[in-house]
Amino acid sequence: MEVTDLRVALFTGNYNYVRDGANQALNRLVEYLLRQGAAVRIYSPKVKKPAFEAVGDLVGVPAIPLPGRAEYRAPILLTPAVKKDIHAFRPNMIHVASPEVLGHAAVRFARKNHLPVVASVHTRFETYPRYYGFAFLEGAVEAVLRRFYRRCDAIFAPSDSMAQLLRDQRMNFDVGIWSRGVERDRFSPERRDMAWRRSLGIADDEVAVGFIGRLVMEKGLDVFSDTIDELVRRGVRHRVLIVGDGPARDWFEKRLPENAVFAGFQGGADLGRAAASMDVLFNPSVTETFGNVTLEAMAAGIPVVAADATGSRSLVEPHVTGDLVRPGATHLFADALARYCRDGEARLAAGQAGRLASRAYEWDNVNQALVDSYLRIERQRQRGSLRTPGLQRAPWPGGQQPG
Repeated sequence: MEVTDLRVALFTGNYNYVRDGANQALNRLVEYLLRQGAAVRIYSPKVKKPAFEAVGDLVGVPAIPLPGRAEYRAPILLTPAVKKDIHAFRPNMIHVASPEVLGHAAVRFARKNHLPVVASVHTRFETYPRYYGFAFLEGAVEAVLRRFYRRCDAIFAPSDSMAQLLRDQRMNFDVGIWSRGVERDRFSPERRDMAWRRSLGIADDEVAVGFIGRLVMEKGLDVFSDTIDELVRRGVRHRVLIVGDGPARDWFEKRLPENAVFAGFQGGADLGRAAASMDVLFNPSVTETFGNVTLEAMAAGIPVVAADATGSRSLVEPHVTGDLVRPGATHLFADALARYCRDGEARLAAGQAGRLASRAYEWDNVNQALVDSYLRIERQRQRGSLRTPGLQRAPWPGGQQPG
């Protein structure tokens, strides 16, 4: 099989209605597949005013607002009409990107029709309960995820550290890497804009400690604000610059010092400008499987202080491109940030090292690695060497074989 023979059905809980790192990666993957001559069809909830235009053919699935997070949609089922559309498309590869109702339905569909199915892991969902007072549920969530991922032929993590965690959690026997790329022309030190900083009230000699991302509690907003309190107590001169928006913005604005700057959502070239115009990125989150903002900051030439957790652990080289700190250790985060706030030469050296390291992440290369895995899994299935039941390809409903 060649890439031009691929017919990929992609199932995801969010393809374009709210912008995030995961669906940006999925849209880039679809664009690459289409450019290589593959056929792709996407199944995901749709809204009247999505955050951005979808790449590829998007088929809407029924969904309801997610309780407590109404900006997200929870798919509820695969309707007969959607199933009919899948049959008409005749996929020979099923890719699921989120372990919810739609993802489970897609896995069942794949196994019933003896199709290869892979899953990409974008978020550490098992960590979410701790941010909403339900930490006791983490074990149960992990068990549900394990059942889901073990029914797939292979799963893909965006970083080596996340892949090892998935192996340790016994999520699947076949754990591969589908990394992430960065647009080094958009995220570049050349995008630094002192006039834009001044328009926000940030003086040229102030060190801007930045945050980039959706303003939701699972991004570690509590740790971020506690660490800023520690910097203030120590008398470390700095200015907080928040880039992003979300349901926790009001909480975050009240929690941070009054002179903290909230620049709101920034996209495209504006996001590249915002990243390069910071002096250090502070990313305390432990929920990312990769950390797109970490790589983007590195490409923009600024040091990164991040939690020593999946994702960032595979990107940040301690004391070279930034620092990794034990999750939640606010005094250690403050130590690292204070050094970069006070030492301009250290900021410059770490930023230059990060820019250099970002060269290893080209989008076409990382997407081709996943395509190669698609083809490898299809070959294994044809040879009957996959470990999952139902290895022999059954005739496609209606008598027509997919692909």
